[in-house]
Amino acid sequence: MSLTRRRLFTGMFEPAPASHDWISARGREAMMAGHTEAQAGASNAKMVRISSNENPLGPGQHVLDAIIGKFPEASRYPFNATQTEGALIGALAQKFGATRDQIVLGPGSGDLLSHAVRAFTSPARPLVTAWPSFEAPRDMARKIGSPVREVGFDAALRIDLAKLVLASKGAGLVFFCNPNNPTSTVHGKTAVADTVKAIRAASPDTVILIDEAYHDYVTDASYESAIPLALVTPNVFVTRTFSKAYGMAGLRAGYAIGAPAAIKAVGAFKMPYGLGTLTLGGAMVALANQPHIDAERTRNTAAKAFTVKALADLGVTGADSQANFLFMKINRPAAGFRDACRAAGVLVGRDFPPFEKEYCRISIGTMDEMQRAVAVFKTVLAGAPSTSRQGGR
Repeated sequence: MSLTRRRLFTGMFEPAPASHDWISARGREAMMAGHTEAQAGASNAKMVRISSNENPLGPGQHVLDAIIGKFPEASRYPFNATQTEGALIGALAQKFGATRDQIVLGPGSGDLLSHAVRAFTSPARPLVTAWPSFEAPRDMARKIGSPVREVGFDAALRIDLAKLVLASKGAGLVFFCNPNNPTSTVHGKTAVADTVKAIRAASPDTVILIDEAYHDYVTDASYESAIPLALVTPNVFVTRTFSKAYGMAGLRAGYAIGAPAAIKAVGAFKMPYGLGTLTLGGAMVALANQPHIDAERTRNTAAKAFTVKALADLGVTGADSQANFLFMKINRPAAGFRDACRAAGVLVGRDFPPFEKEYCRISIGTMDEMQRAVAVFKTVLAGAPSTSRQGGR
């Protein structure tokens, strides 16, 4: 039987309806964190799944077509395919003005973050990270017995950069998530460059990892990617992923780019040919279509603005989001809010201590999904008591 687009996305998966969710893997983050809302969402297509920061539309038809076109090579190992990892590295090098030894690929950026902790930390060389932030570096540090130094946030829920610099002395690795997950805030180009300079002065041997998973969603005019800085600064590199704006969370593709020595050290832990042929084909096409990413940023910005205003009308405010999610001060425990929303068909983010007594993370879905979610939020927030004291910080 011949393979057609219709058969791939319907007949092969009946009785489930065709959906980009197969590619975008909505709910994967919550599933990995051990929370049941992802499983509930996976079993009920009517749920509004705004808990895991995925692109609700998936990667776009151009990527789906590229993936389908690669199926005849699915029987071949990735190194025998017409587009190898080297092709994607070459495309990234051309896009960013880098050399090949400044780039390493990974199945999403999460593996690369963990590899960096393994490469640069030890019982004598701590990890420095804001907290809460993306969990992978801290989790790996704990697993291998490396100490973790956690720093907090300023009044605007931005990472406290002065504390980050102070904590960096003698550290093996500084993890700087920008924009930060879950707080959604970002630091501008000058602040990032000044922080890198200060860390290098305070602790020259410390490696600095700047994670830009949400780069494509930033609208703050002061922000620019740190990739140009990383390409010319020793011990600095940036990680990116195709899981967010590119809508390929289920395909698993990411990369690290920056100082060659740091990239080589991270690459030493990489599994050979970790990206499959279908993933490589999709990533190549996705990377080449910047207008699609620009349109995704515009869509997200509009849906986010609608949600922020609707919540403000309900008396709920939060951090200045520069990502595809919000971190909102709901003034009640996130667990109760989450349970009530789930009962009404809306899945929102898990707890993020020490903010879980007052704040909740809400991912941005489609405009229709956010309209449905806001209606639920209005009912839930009206029906539950708020906390009368500050949540533990």
